[in-house]
Amino acid sequence: MNPQSSPDASPRLEPAPIEISTLDIGIGGMTCASCVGRVERALRKVPGVQQATVNLATESARVRVQASPQAEALLRRSVRDAGYEPRVAGQEDPAELSPWAGFGPVAFGLLLSLPLVVPMLGDLAGRHWMLPAWWQWLLATPVQFGLGARFYKAGWHALKAGSGNMDLLVSLGTSAGYGLSIWLWLSTPPDQMPHLYFEASAVVITLVLLGKWLEARAKRQTTSAIRALHALRPEQAHLLTAEGEVDVPLAEVLVGDRLVVRPGERLPVDGRVLEGESQVDESMLTGEPLPVPKALGAALTGGSINGEGRVLMQVTAVGQETVLAAIIRLVEDAQAGKPPIQRLADQVSAVFVPVVLGLALITLVAWWWQGGALEPALIHAVAVLVIACPCALGLATPAAIMAGTGVAARHGILIKDAQALELARRVDTVVFDKTGTLTVGQPRLLAFEPAPGQDPAPLLLAAASLQAGSEHPLARAVLAEAQVRGLVLLAATSVQAVPGRGSQGEVAGQTWLLGSLRWMGELGLNPGWLPAAQAALQAQGATVSVLMRRGSEGGLEACALLGFADEPKPGAAQALAGLRARGLRILMLSGDNRAAALAMGERLGLSPAEVVAEVLPADKAAHIRDLKQAGATVLMVGDGVNDAPALAAADVGMAMGTGTDVAMHAAGITLMRGDVALVGQALEVSRRTVAKIWQDLFWAFAYNVAGLPLAALGYLSPVVAGAAMALSSVSVMTNALLLKRWKP
Repeated sequence: MNPQSSPDASPRLEPAPIEISTLDIGIGGMTCASCVGRVERALRKVPGVQQATVNLATESARVRVQASPQAEALLRRSVRDAGYEPRVAGQEDPAELSPWAGFGPVAFGLLLSLPLVVPMLGDLAGRHWMLPAWWQWLLATPVQFGLGARFYKAGWHALKAGSGNMDLLVSLGTSAGYGLSIWLWLSTPPDQMPHLYFEASAVVITLVLLGKWLEARAKRQTTSAIRALHALRPEQAHLLTAEGEVDVPLAEVLVGDRLVVRPGERLPVDGRVLEGESQVDESMLTGEPLPVPKALGAALTGGSINGEGRVLMQVTAVGQETVLAAIIRLVEDAQAGKPPIQRLADQVSAVFVPVVLGLALITLVAWWWQGGALEPALIHAVAVLVIACPCALGLATPAAIMAGTGVAARHGILIKDAQALELARRVDTVVFDKTGTLTVGQPRLLAFEPAPGQDPAPLLLAAASLQAGSEHPLARAVLAEAQVRGLVLLAATSVQAVPGRGSQGEVAGQTWLLGSLRWMGELGLNPGWLPAAQAALQAQGATVSVLMRRGSEGGLEACALLGFADEPKPGAAQALAGLRARGLRILMLSGDNRAAALAMGERLGLSPAEVVAEVLPADKAAHIRDLKQAGATVLMVGDGVNDAPALAAADVGMAMGTGTDVAMHAAGITLMRGDVALVGQALEVSRRTVAKIWQDLFWAFAYNVAGLPLAALGYLSPVVAGAAMALSSVSVMTNALLLKRWKP
């Protein structure tokens, strides 16, 4: 038998990994929470969709779907089939930025409705200014079928889909009032003047349009943070070529290009200073009010403002790879997401419209059955339909989230997802990484203690050569000391990093190891002369490492002790005290030995019980999980690659933006400055935003809970009901916009 034909010998094909992409789609025509639910259901029916979230405030959908060339087309078609208009997400007409954009239809409705309302007001003063029936009909008809066409169209689509929305309620209610007026007009003898309800239908439609216009105007204010961030990018850059400076569009700038930035101009992209010195205002990106000095080699962030010096910069990132683009994505992600609290509103809105239709029918039958005429019974049912529109329910949560995340971004706090925003207010335990988070993160070599009889220079040279390719803060401290002493580094080979312990490699034909005292113990090295020198360094609060050399027979020899010292960040102790004053439990995790960690903890105002030392990177996440299992709601604050697992394991991860990209991706909240005080400010933003969400939901429910019985019992006319419905949406948006006043 040919072995190649054997079934056992045939290669097994591994299934190709499924690629998931995230698509943003703008959606026009949504008016209430019921519309949101309908669009989400339509999107989730598309094959390959993993998740679909629709935001009424931004009028957009974020969909996670299996990547395919037709995915976006299928999603757009499903939106259109549901009765809505698919658009380009984030597309904004410059004309819409005008405060009066979109007011034309409202003004037209007010112009036609006013003559219908004035006679009604005159009746209250004992004056009878009633217009002839045919005049009323002429004024009301363009409003009902011209301005109200949008309600009929959207309501019909909802009806075909077997669901209901605000448009269906408005179209049914106003049509009932309009139709009753036509019937009364035609059935009344010519010599009598019937009481018509044309004004109710026209005014309700006008008020609803006015409410939607005010709502849209408020929405533009909630999205101002995103627009402000987009506006930070200049349209052109000054490219330096062999022929001199040439202005080119920002989209044509490439990595490696040399750009000239003149005094007072915005930096177009990220880069580094090649020539010149200046001070750069980074306040819009980091919230830091003071200009930051920039000299040769300093990093520059696109969107910040150059000071008084002319700078030549080399481009390091363009387009979606810049820091500004990452910030915009984080803010957009937060505004597109839904916190768990939104599920309550979604569940209510899913059944709200059918319940209201049933209540309106019950109102009609009850009033008629009690011996009342059809006319008042129908008017009371119309009032029920009009006041119950669930617009405010759909706006309550996204409006508050957009305002909260927007104001936070202006102060250097980037909230990546809405769930982190909601959970942050419930945090009772804050865990800090030490190095780079509570400390400056730039330790210096405090002491280099060679073994008795050893020459320190060649030992320091070996240590620095071994660390030449490392980005670890302690490695940089060794390299800085070697540079100060004028040492020329040697080539190191077979260099290997041992996570959480140190590194090893060959320098000048000898094998060297440099790492923690714990590693020395694990390797079974005889401490010999070390304990006394170690105790002296640790008493100074130093982090101690040991340089070891492997002999020809494989044995290890301790050659030198290295003592590193770091400094607490300015204001860190006060920030920790502020968090403790809020009733929060504070913990500091450190990989240092206990003596060094306790010494730094004392400088930060921490008690020994609040310091957890000798924690390996892998153990940080386990420590977080232990705290959660004990019932704590944990916030982890870190900045390094080794903090990423702990940031992901915590209820809320908070990364210092001065740290690594890995940490920022693992965290739900990113602080654009390394200021520890921002931790408390982020918690305060979370608390205020969630409070606004609950307030908005309260008002949204309160209008309906109070208004529906009053309308059913006949205490509210359709006109008053329409005004109350419009007021509910406007009050929810206005309440959310109060968040924009927050300042640290």
